[in-house]
Amino acid sequence: MSETDPGQAGAADGQAPQVALQKIFLKDTSFESPRSPEVFRKPWNPKHQLDLNSRFRQVGDDLYEVVLTISIEARDEEDKVVFIVELQQAGIFTVVGLADAQLQQAMSTFAPSILFPYARETIDSLVTRGGFPALMLAPVNFDALYAEAVRRKAAEGGSALDGGSAVDGGTVSH
Repeated sequence: MSETDPGQAGAADGQAPQVALQKIFLKDTSFESPRSPEVFRKPWNPKHQLDLNSRFRQVGDDLYEVVLTISIEARDEEDKVVFIVELQQAGIFTVVGLADAQLQQAMSTFAPSILFPYARETIDSLVTRGGFPALMLAPVNFDALYAEAVRRKAAEGGSALDGGSAVDGGTVSH
């Protein structure tokens, strides 16, 4: 009978692929309401513009920092800025046993999917504390964003995404 712990079997033969969250933290945030308090005297029917992207970098042996950046600008019917929210939600992930392409995909899809609910809650809290109605962002399909980024890069003649860059969700208007 072997004395090897089944949980350690991967270490002896090349380690089974693993991605594990170690820490979630708020890296940076800001909220601006340049036209308050006048904006509160008008009917509320804003247009929201959302910019979403993520990036990652190695910060230690098998450790990667992933930063999800979200910027939202709300404009009134006169196209004047009502509020701006900018947020960088970050996390540290342990990654073991993934090839470069798998690492790129995991850091561009799995990690931002973990971070997004925290970012969404923080944005909602900032907006309501600023005196505005709740702003619940719709879920984001990071797998689809990544697939589109890979497709775009291939169409431009590149073979893969650059290391350290992840998903650029671009701008979405509501």
